Amino acid sequence: MLYIGIDLGTSAVKLLMMDEQGTIRKIVSREYPIYFPNPGWSEQNPEDWFDASMDGLKELVEWSGDEQIGGISFGGQMHGLVILDEEDRVIRPAILWNDGRTGEETDYLNQVIGKETLSACTANIAFAGFTAPKLLWVKKNEPDNFKRISKIMLPKDYLAYRLTGVHTTDPSDASGMLLFDVKNRCWSDDMLRICGIRKEQMPKVMESYEIIGTLKSEIREKLGITYSVKVAAGAGDNAAAAVGTGTVGEGKCNLSLGTSGTIFISSRTFQVDSHNALHAFAHADGYYHLMGCMLSAASCNKWWMDGILETKEYQKEQDKIKKLGENQVYFLPYLMGERSPHNDPAARGTFIGMTMDTTREEMTQAVLEGVAFALRDSLEVARSLGIKVTSSKICGGGAKSSLWKQMIANILNVRLDIVACEEGPSYGGAILAAVGCGEYASVEEASEKIVKVIDTVEPEECLVKKYEEKYQKFRQIYPKVKELFPIIAG
Repeated sequence: MLYIGIDLGTSAVKLLMMDEQGTIRKIVSREYPIYFPNPGWSEQNPEDWFDASMDGLKELVEWSGDEQIGGISFGGQMHGLVILDEEDRVIRPAILWNDGRTGEETDYLNQVIGKETLSACTANIAFAGFTAPKLLWVKKNEPDNFKRISKIMLPKDYLAYRLTGVHTTDPSDASGMLLFDVKNRCWSDDMLRICGIRKEQMPKVMESYEIIGTLKSEIREKLGITYSVKVAAGAGDNAAAAVGTGTVGEGKCNLSLGTSGTIFISSRTFQVDSHNALHAFAHADGYYHLMGCMLSAASCNKWWMDGILETKEYQKEQDKIKKLGENQVYFLPYLMGERSPHNDPAARGTFIGMTMDTTREEMTQAVLEGVAFALRDSLEVARSLGIKVTSSKICGGGAKSSLWKQMIANILNVRLDIVACEEGPSYGGAILAAVGCGEYASVEEASEKIVKVIDTVEPEECLVKKYEEKYQKFRQIYPKVKELFPIIAG
């Protein structure tokens, strides 16, 4: 039996097909455009997601031949707002996770409604990328569209609807809407009231591994499938990626070095830090997780290499870096503002410590170290809750760098486990499909049997000591310069 995981990303959809043992059989991807109608805005056409996904599914089905596809599930970009009218037609382009138009609405929620109220209702506070501020923006700026809303959906859930005809979401993705009572895994009546939303406008909540339906007959006909294919609810991209790296159950950790960066800690118990510096979300395994999310991670290195140094020789530049733990140059990696733990959209990327002797290599090293230091900021919040993290999985494009992994292991003082498959949300989605179809009894069992560790990076006592001193200096920079960022922005 074959299982398909669909990762609905920001720039492309990636579809992964695996067998029941977790062996990847084929991967395809399709790109689609992002639209920027105004500075700081970011939108997509949901029809583009569907067309691209159908094209990818058709290729996988044709390739699979006589082998039967048992199930499909998803990982997907979180927080995006998709609104449908009473005939299930898309009312306006989807407002994405990285859209920055909701500053006023975010401030209203945090300062007028109040962070304590938000945390009590949802276990989180408002961030500009979350879905609830987007709804308030539509309510204020597009009142006619707001009145037409019949269903509110997240990106991957819209795709699931198009394939099955069922309006659902899962707890991990719903957690990022600021409309969801994370602890009790249900919609928050108080938050719906605050946003002027009726409960019937929200999709049904089902666990990530639960079967929501089967492919519609017209979809099967277009794909050339003659048998029934089950569809599981799926998860938000970070939760799905965590499933794909075996980060499920109690006290597991995963670091993701993608365009954005995350530290993801799974738990069987619900926890919230007192300052809401970390997101407290539901997990795809039926339990919970804490997550720190930085908006710019591997994208910092891409910006530095492509835009500033104007080179594609990433490895060549890193090969020149020899003196770890001795760099006097520091970099704040806040190129798009920052989410965890500072929640400061005005924050900006900052170099500090340069002298006439500063070299190209030291600047490059500062960029890589700055991302690692920022990840540790979130880890320190988790440690303040008594959570002990001594090892972590690591995935994402940045994790292909041996040097970067060495820095992270020593800056965070954790062992890094490298998994055989680093396909992220698409792999996690396929695992969820297999669980939903009964191939495995639970998400935890599936991950334990499927995910394999093939290498480790151990922290070195000497470098841990050097980087501890550097980190204590790094953590003082942001508090001292944060008042300058709004002034610089005017």
